[in-house]
Amino acid sequence: MDRQQTLSTVQNTDTASNHYLDSSQPYAIRIRGHLDKRWSDWFEGMTITLDDSGDTLLTGPVVDQAALYGLLRKVRDAGMSLYSVNPMAPGE
Repeated sequence: MDRQQTLSTVQNTDTASNHYLDSSQPYAIRIRGHLDKRWSDWFEGMTITLDDSGDTLLTGPVVDQAALYGLLRKVRDAGMSLYSVNPMAPGE
């Protein structure tokens, strides 16, 4: 492989990883019971929606897997009952 091919490969890899790092995935996290709106700051600006079924839905963008695990750790540490975690389609 010559120098030009090597540079091209490195640039393509860098672009792909930067694109991956810059994107975020919206998630819907369902918790049993109703949370007060004041929890929004603690859950890093996630939108809190109280469901008629008595559950709380946290929705919003999550930048990466580490951030998702951080949110789930907060749910666990607060003693909340986690019902589901689902990725959402962008704009949903």
